[in-house]
Amino acid sequence: MADGTNIIFEDRFTVETVDKDGKKFDRVSRITAPSHNLQMALTLDLANELYPLQVGEVFTLAIARSLVPEELEVNVDGEGSENGEGTKKIKRELWRSENMGLGEDYDYVMYGKVYKFDDSAQGDNQTTAYFSFGGLLMALRGSYRHLASVVVGENVYLLMRK
Repeated sequence: MADGTNIIFEDRFTVETVDKDGKKFDRVSRITAPSHNLQMALTLDLANELYPLQVGEVFTLAIARSLVPEELEVNVDGEGSENGEGTKKIKRELWRSENMGLGEDYDYVMYGKVYKFDDSAQGDNQTTAYFSFGGLLMALRGSYRHLASVVVGENVYLLMRK
């Protein structure tokens, strides 16, 4: 499904509807899209001026914990450690780097938070994970096993490419 330990969900989707309930905001569109491989259903608000999508377009959507690939992690000695016992891994800050990590492989990236899970009235093993990206919302519904790595309260990156 995903290469690298930072990606916790990835699949291809086809846009089914754009603003099916009418346009609420000038620069935001709400799309719905079924996934190709994992039988997931996506509802997503996105900035249509930055990343326009039309009905029938196919795109890849990934959710990642971090944009930093593991090779950009560096070892740092902890405070007061004389023999390296306090060594820990930290991720190098991307904004100081030429390498933008996973962001380089995608066309549209948002940063946000998982704020709710709802597994009521969905049937067997179905759940919905809700995300907010600065007010742009996403609901991802499907089998719980495909969303098992998603944790409420966790900050995540949404990455998209056509």
